[in-house]
Amino acid sequence: MYGISIRAAGIADAQSIADFHVKVWRHTYATLAPVVAHATLDEAYRGQRWREKLVSADVDQMVLVAEANGQIVGIGAAGRPSEPIFGDRGEIKFLYVDPGSQRRGIGRMLLSRLTEHLKAREFRGVALGVVKGNAAAIAFYRALDGDLAGEFIDPGPIWRSENLVFFWDDMTPLIA
Repeated sequence: MYGISIRAAGIADAQSIADFHVKVWRHTYATLAPVVAHATLDEAYRGQRWREKLVSADVDQMVLVAEANGQIVGIGAAGRPSEPIFGDRGEIKFLYVDPGSQRRGIGRMLLSRLTEHLKAREFRGVALGVVKGNAAAIAFYRALDGDLAGEFIDPGPIWRSENLVFFWDDMTPLIA
């Protein structure tokens, strides 16, 4: 994709990732998440969480940043499964693309790189949770032939969201 670069995130990126995450999360979940989640999951809160994630020594974890013209336009993270429903598949934990940059292949590029990482870590497949009602993300994962495996309640820190689980046991189609 012309003008888009994807790189591994470092600790120096933590606050920029957090600021981006909050902006896109609030847009995505404007009508889905409760007001208290929008108020609590702010830039300071997310900054601390991203700093913790980026200093982690977890070798199964990968955090990526997509940039265009020096600005973050997407983020992605993957690692060990966090919920039993994912089984022994690696989990795509975060995949966000700026609304103004969607439909340019950024989400697909991030997903491809994260899947390559999980495959190299010898997970048997890839899985992720997507909030019920997030129609755009659900359509994206269905278009990529994700199998619907079931549902779970995310035990998140503020909002206990209902999620659909998509998985790919054949990772090849995701690695473009």
